[in-house]
Amino acid sequence: MSAVNLLDFDLEGLTAFCEQLGEKRFRAVQLFRWIHQKGATDFDQMSDLAKSLRGKLQGVATLERLKVISEHVSADGTIKWLFDVGGGNAVESVYIPEDDRATLCISSQAGCAVGCRFCSTGHQGFSRNLSTGEIIAQLWHAEHTLRERFKRDDRIVSNVVMMGMGEPLQNYNALVPALRTMLDDHGYGLSRRRVTVSTSGVVPMIERLQKDCPVALAVSLHAPNDPLRDELVPLNRKYPIAELLASCVDYLSAAPRDFITFEYCMLDGVNDTDEHARELIALVRNKVPCKFNLIPFNPFPQSGLKRSNNPRVQAFARILVDAGIVTTVRKTRGDDIDAACGQLAGEVQDRTRASERMLRQPIVIQPATVAARKV
Repeated sequence: MSAVNLLDFDLEGLTAFCEQLGEKRFRAVQLFRWIHQKGATDFDQMSDLAKSLRGKLQGVATLERLKVISEHVSADGTIKWLFDVGGGNAVESVYIPEDDRATLCISSQAGCAVGCRFCSTGHQGFSRNLSTGEIIAQLWHAEHTLRERFKRDDRIVSNVVMMGMGEPLQNYNALVPALRTMLDDHGYGLSRRRVTVSTSGVVPMIERLQKDCPVALAVSLHAPNDPLRDELVPLNRKYPIAELLASCVDYLSAAPRDFITFEYCMLDGVNDTDEHARELIALVRNKVPCKFNLIPFNPFPQSGLKRSNNPRVQAFARILVDAGIVTTVRKTRGDDIDAACGQLAGEVQDRTRASERMLRQPIVIQPATVAARKV
């Protein structure tokens, strides 16, 4: 049996692996807790495992963490890690602390194949999917590194958002076991309400996620009509808005929240007019329980796009709010370390440029001039 990375397994997968070694389920639970709850990196640390099992594991299993290329700490407490995932590829994770929560933004792919016009990673192209182990290793590193740094025994990361590099639902088979590990009480014990998958609209996979592992769902909408969304989010040509919204409504029957979050990147003169706001209202009101999260665009040269100014964003938000739609404006974090939405990493390791899709700040603030009202 060749050595396997135990970070690739959710609890059921680890149980099956232990059964192959002639071990019972409770041993898999013990092992799972040592890895994810206690952050053990060596089987000899796992004191309540039988010596015979520890001996078996030494020959057939590994705990493959990600190599950290760099870490940057922002003045606001945001931390950005750049991880080496081999083959000249790198991905980023961003930790965003708040008074009432701590969120980790995680990548699911090296690069991205969707090619959204306003997304830096889309302009860099797609390299490969991350494995389950590479996805969960980002959480493992953040959780246990910060526990040691802050001298804490309790859980640090309270929220996870799959909003980093890549389209999570195009790496579905690796994503779902990672989500299950995040949710498992023997793992990280996160609430379904506090784990969010962001998608550009891969409709068949939204339908599968509803059945397999429903967590909070965020949809990158960015346009109120198909012609404009075809330009901004090319995936729309395959799964147009009507089909996408229908899948969102169906998803809510199993979702931990009673609304879908629609992300909307504010692009000057492209999708930010009063008429666009009114089109959005007609699109969702009394049809899709939702809230809108308006995202300030972080320009990069290849996009040819500009950020909507603050008065325009406020006016756009006001129209939505006056129609009874909950609307928030995303607060940017980590600007001084290029960890805000849409910014490039700009790191070089062995002459390899690490491209990234924005590591989005999922914690929203209510604009001072906008009082959100629920539909």
